[in-house]
Amino acid sequence: MTAPSSTEPARPAESSAGTPRRRTFGLAAATALVMGNIIGGGIFALPATVAPYGTVSLLAFAVLSVAAVLLALLFGKLARRSPVTGGLYVYPRDAFGPFAGFLSAWSYWTMCWVSIAALAVAVVGYVDVLIPLHGNHLLEGLVAVAALWLPAAANFAGTRVVGMVQIVCTILKFVPLLLIATVGLFFVHTDNFGPFNATGDSVPGAVAASAALLLYSFLGVESAAVSAGEVDDPERTVGRASILGTLGSALVYLLGTVAVFGLVPHAQLVQSGAPFADAVDAITGGHWGGTAIALVAVVSITGCLNGWILLAAQMPYAAARDGLFPAPFAKTGKGGVPGFGVWACAILGTALIALNYTAGPDTTFRVLVLITTFTGCVPYLLSAAAQLYWLVVQGSRAQVRPAGLARDFTVAALSFAFSFWLIAGAGYAAVYQGVLFLFAGIPVYVWLRGRQEPAETPA
Repeated sequence: MTAPSSTEPARPAESSAGTPRRRTFGLAAATALVMGNIIGGGIFALPATVAPYGTVSLLAFAVLSVAAVLLALLFGKLARRSPVTGGLYVYPRDAFGPFAGFLSAWSYWTMCWVSIAALAVAVVGYVDVLIPLHGNHLLEGLVAVAALWLPAAANFAGTRVVGMVQIVCTILKFVPLLLIATVGLFFVHTDNFGPFNATGDSVPGAVAASAALLLYSFLGVESAAVSAGEVDDPERTVGRASILGTLGSALVYLLGTVAVFGLVPHAQLVQSGAPFADAVDAITGGHWGGTAIALVAVVSITGCLNGWILLAAQMPYAAARDGLFPAPFAKTGKGGVPGFGVWACAILGTALIALNYTAGPDTTFRVLVLITTFTGCVPYLLSAAAQLYWLVVQGSRAQVRPAGLARDFTVAALSFAFSFWLIAGAGYAAVYQGVLFLFAGIPVYVWLRGRQEPAETPA
């Protein structure tokens, strides 16, 4: 697809549907969607995961937070140009043509349903604290499947229900975590922080290594842009919701991690399976913290699954309307949710859960997380490249203000560099497996385009 001649690109994804879709997400719901998808189950395990690197991981948190805000600014600008559902698919498609849009949609869709399976598996560990499962793989699998299908059922009820669930779940998980992060700061002991760099490697190397583990926790900054077609006044709301949701999530991450690092001795934190529970125990001197945090974690991950299932259905919905995904993905139910996309996500996630409990949960979970890191960064990279393309096109016009052009170009260039760094930081194994998942979609594209070609070619 060639670039339109006007400054603003065409918006076929919205107009091709005939009548405009009803927009049901306001600023509060869109912000909750962003925060709910960023803050999932990862925050409850991250301090222990990065503790072996030392407090240098706090520097990695800060770097990732700044980069995530840059991506939020990028998506806000792109949403002004194309305020439609499926943003991360629409941007590369409008700039570089249907194949780039398909690759972005396929990669993001793969990231979504693989991530959903990983999150559902993560619920099991916290449920085990509340209701001991005694290592029974069958019960663990059933809990994971239930954790996946309950949010899927909420999606079938419609986007308005999804937005309400996101607000409630975000409040339930944000308030307790923020209380721990703020109240816990008054009980911090500096001796607990341990060494700054516990790896023996260089500081940049330690930052990169710890950041590679933290990438998964920041996926979701694009949530409002992907669902822009459901957002009220998307030209303004998407950018504001993306920035507010990202800043709120980064605040919870940084304060929570600092509090846990200062409450739990470093040697204990490295071995901890529930770092926030240990932090609460350090404050209260009791042992009730583990149960309370486990309950919050279950609510947090369930709310995160609720939002990710919606996103996993929205991206192929937009691509299917352009003929770049199978046609059933473009059908919507009474609530405005692409039902086939929800079904596909839930079924594929269930299949991965079954694989997880036959191949072993620990190994498969790590593989799933690494694949989501790579496949999630590909659409970021392509979206930043699309913005750079449009800015280069605009730069040749005299009516464009140089100051605004320079600002937007800086944001897009830094976002591109950040996405490239994330892909490199994912590691060789993740890049290798992620590329295989990405290339697996090429036959689907060939088949879909081949079916369209006879209708587009004159007899």
